[in-house]
Amino acid sequence: MTVKLNKKAYDFAKKLIADGAVVRDERDDWSEAAPTAARENTFIENNGYGEYAKWHLGVDDDKPDDTKGHYSFPFGDFSKVRRGGVISLESRAAQNDHDDIAKAAKDLLDRIDAADS
Repeated sequence: MTVKLNKKAYDFAKKLIADGAVVRDERDDWSEAAPTAARENTFIENNGYGEYAKWHLGVDDDKPDDTKGHYSFPFGDFSKVRRGGVISLESRAAQNDHDDIAKAAKDLLDRIDAADS
C-alpha cells in the first residue's frame, strides 16, 4: 500500500478553513460525525469520485481511483472540515509513517485553531 498526500484535497481543505467552513469539534466527536458507508455511497452516486477525492488527504495509487479503497484519511463530512476528523487522521497518519499526510493534517489543525484566536 503506497498512500501519499492528496494535494488537491489538502488545498481544498485549506480553502474551506479560510472560508470558515469548519466544525470545531474534538477528536472523540469524529466517530459520530464521520460519514457512514451509506452516506459515502450516496455522496459518490450524486457527485462522483472526483468530488469524493477532495475530502480525503490520502490516495493509494495501487488501487483504482474509481473505488473507495483508493482514498483514505477523510477530514470532513462532505460539507465542512471537522476538527475532530483532522485530529484523528493526523494521529493515524503519524502512527503509520505517512509523514507527509501527518504534516499536512498538523498544518490544517494549526489553521483551524489560529482562526479561533
